[in-house]
This record gives sequence, structure tokens and C-alpha cells, in this order.
Amino acid sequence: MPQIEIDKDSGFCNGVVTAIRKAEEELEKSGHLYCLGDIVHNSNEVDRLCANGLQTITHSDIKRLQDVKVLLRAHGEPPETYRMAEENRIEIIDATCPVVLQLQKRIKSAFSQCNDKGERPLILIYGKNGHAEVNGLVGQTDGEAVVIQTIDDLDGLDLSRDIALYSQTTMSLEGFRQIVEEIRRRKVDGKFEFFDTICRQVANRIPKIREFAASHEVVLFVCGKKSSNGKVLFQQCLNVNPRTYFISNEKEIDSAWFSDVERIGICGATSTPRWLMNNVKSYLEKIL
Repeated sequence: MPQIEIDKDSGFCNGVVTAIRKAEEELEKSGHLYCLGDIVHNSNEVDRLCANGLQTITHSDIKRLQDVKVLLRAHGEPPETYRMAEENRIEIIDATCPVVLQLQKRIKSAFSQCNDKGERPLILIYGKNGHAEVNGLVGQTDGEAVVIQTIDDLDGLDLSRDIALYSQTTMSLEGFRQIVEEIRRRKVDGKFEFFDTICRQVANRIPKIREFAASHEVVLFVCGKKSSNGKVLFQQCLNVNPRTYFISNEKEIDSAWFSDVERIGICGATSTPRWLMNNVKSYLEKIL
């Protein structure tokens, strides 16, 4: 049978671990808890917690619910969510990642500062438009921050203004550096400050997962389809090992992938539970 190895560096980041622990503690006490959005971008883990009493809700639900407990996941939320919760006597169980929380505070502080002309800076956020974390960051600026994902998104912006650039915590370091260099190239007036706010626990996984993928003949990347971090890490694996396959769970495995293979690697995103990777390994041991 081939050697099958699970990447020791794959799996939940600290923020996700904390959010799930807080959810499990409350479910053990009361048997029910609302969560604003999927607690993690992995349907298998969401289904497991839902079976134990976790109910995923939307922002529209926050407006109608009253006198309940709601968990805020690691991605964080804009101030408006806290305001609505207070109005409806909702008890918040706040599982916002400390790294994200600190970033929110920095952006809010920067937005409140005015220059000698009494003008606020243009807050730019390198991130994925519509992502839950990004929505929370934009909310710190009363919706005025501009989200950019590519260099083309800089077109049409008034770059003569004072600019403060931040990043969604799970974005690419290289992509952030490219944005910085392009703003420097285009900017002729005004102040430009940039802050590398990418989480190193996430960013450091790229070189490690590339090394892991390169050391195996076939790689199974286990991840939920909604995970932004997963898409980045999967692509990194694929770049160094073309025999990398994206799967959500063991049911999507094709035994034909492993013909004449001696070394199989299993890895995943910061939103991939360890138990799911273990399930994949057990399934492989069974069919091979």
C-alpha cells in the first residue's frame, strides 16, 4: 500500500479554533446557538455543528431576532451588527479573531484622522470584495473605504489624496507588494502609508504547503468550496504538483488517481478540520 501522510501544518488557524471552541461550549450548556454566517467555510464542519444545535443565520435575521445568543465568527463584523444586536437585546458571543479585531481598530483610527486641510485619508483595503472580513473592515469607515483586489482596481481613484493601504488578513503577500509598488509608481502628490496586515500564521503556510506538495506524487487538497484561503493554497500546491486534486470530502476521491503511486499527501486550508483529513486518510487505506 502507498505511504499516506497528512500535512502536520494544515488545518484550522487559531481564530477558527477559538470560534469553534466557543460554539461547542455554548452548545454543551444550552443545546442551541445562532451563528451569523457559516462559522467556517467548510460545509462538513458546519453540518457537524448544526447537528449539535448550531443554527446559521443571516444579517436579515439579526433584525428580527430578540433575546437570543448569537456567535460572531472569526471574520469579524462591522459596527452596525453590534448596534442591531444591542437594539434587539441579543447577547453577542464574540469570536472575532484577535488579528482581525486589531486590524479593525487600526482602520477605524486611521479613518478618524484628518490632515492639515481637514481631509480624511483614502482608505484602501487589499482584499476580496464582499468577503465577510472585508465587510467588517469597510464598516469601520462608514462604508467609505475602497476595496481593491487587482492593480486595475486602482484605475479611476484619486491617488493625489493621502492614502492608507491595509490588507485583508488572508491575502497574498506578493499580491500586496505588487499593489504597493503600483501605487508608488502612480502617486505624485499626497501622503502614502501602507500596512502589511496579512496574518503570518496563514501566509507562512504557502512555502510549507508547496514543500509538502512537491514531496508527494499525488496530493489531495481537502477544503470547502467557499474558502478564499483554500483557493490560494490549492493553487500553490497545483503549481508545484500537477497531480493535486481538490476535494471536499472522501466521497469525491477517484481511485484512478493512485495508479502506480507510492507517496500520497493530504493537506488543506485554515478552514479544513483535522477530522476530515483523517477521514480521507482512512478511506484511502480502505480502498488501496
